[in-house]
Amino acid sequence: MKLITYLRGNQSRVGVIQGEMIVDVGDYYPDILSIIKAGDHGLKKLNEILKSNPVQRPLKRESLLSPIPNLGRNIFCVGWNYLEHFNERTRKDIDLPASPTIFTKATGTVAGPYEEVPLAESFTQMFDYEAELAVVIGREGKRISEEEAPDYVFGYMSANDLSARDVQQQHGGQWFMGKSMDKSCPMGPWLVTKDEIEDVQNLDIYCKVNGEIVQSSNTSLMIFSINKIIAEISKAMTIKPGDIILTGTPSGIGSKRNPPILLKAGDEVEVYISEIGGIKNKIIEETVKDELNNNFYTQKI
Repeated sequence: MKLITYLRGNQSRVGVIQGEMIVDVGDYYPDILSIIKAGDHGLKKLNEILKSNPVQRPLKRESLLSPIPNLGRNIFCVGWNYLEHFNERTRKDIDLPASPTIFTKATGTVAGPYEEVPLAESFTQMFDYEAELAVVIGREGKRISEEEAPDYVFGYMSANDLSARDVQQQHGGQWFMGKSMDKSCPMGPWLVTKDEIEDVQNLDIYCKVNGEIVQSSNTSLMIFSINKIIAEISKAMTIKPGDIILTGTPSGIGSKRNPPILLKAGDEVEVYISEIGGIKNKIIEETVKDELNNNFYTQKI
C-alpha cells in the first residue's frame, strides 16, 4: 500500500494511491501517523475502504506533501553506511566504525517530494545531495534484536539528506548544523508499507542532478543492515511509531567528485529507489521574511 499526505484545496489530507488515482481516507484518519499507531487494525480498515468502491481523485504530484510532514522527534541518520562512501571521507585517520554512526536532522528539515528547497548562500557554499532509503518505524520498542527488527518497521520512503559540507567541518566535527537547514530533507513520494517490498536489502538507489546520474548503488551494499541499525538505536533509546531513520548514502556525493558538483539555485535533484519511487526537488534562493517591515528579501552573503 502507498500512503500519501496531499493538499486538497488548502487542507492537508491522507490518501491511498491506486494506480494514478487517490482514494481519500482523511475522513477516517487525520494523518498517516494515526494510521501507523493503529497498527494492523489501521491497515485492515484501509483495505476495507479500498474494497468498498470508493470515490477516486486524479493524482496531482505537485499536491503531494511529505508523507509525515510534522515530526515529533528529530530524524535519525546513519553516516558512512556504504563502504565506497566511507572511503570518500575527508579525515583518513578515522577507521571504519564497528557500529553504525548515528546523528540526527532537526524536525524542520522535512520537505515534500516535489517541493522547492531553499539554499542559504550566506550559510553554506557547499550544498550537497545524498540519496537515501528512509525507514519509518511502526511500533514502540527498546532493546530490539536484529531478528525482531522487521516487526517494528511500518514502511519505506525515498529521501535526500541535503548537507552543507563546509558547515559540517566548522563545528568541531559534529554534523548537526550542517545537516539541519530548513527543508533539507525531502521525502516521499509516498510511504510504501513493508509488505510491498520483496527484499529491502536489494533495492537499486540513485541520484540525478539536472538529469545526470551522480549516485548509483544498491541497498545490498550497506555496511550495516536496517535490522542492525534498528537494534543499535534501540539499545538505550525507545523508538516510537512515526520515527524516521535515514540509512546512509552511497558514494558519488558532489563535494568528492572531480570536479565537484555543488548545488546551486536552479538545479534539480532527483532521488529514486526501486519498488518505492522517486522524488524531485528544485533548488531555489532562500528568501527570508522581514517581520518588522512585513516583506521578503533574498538572503545573500
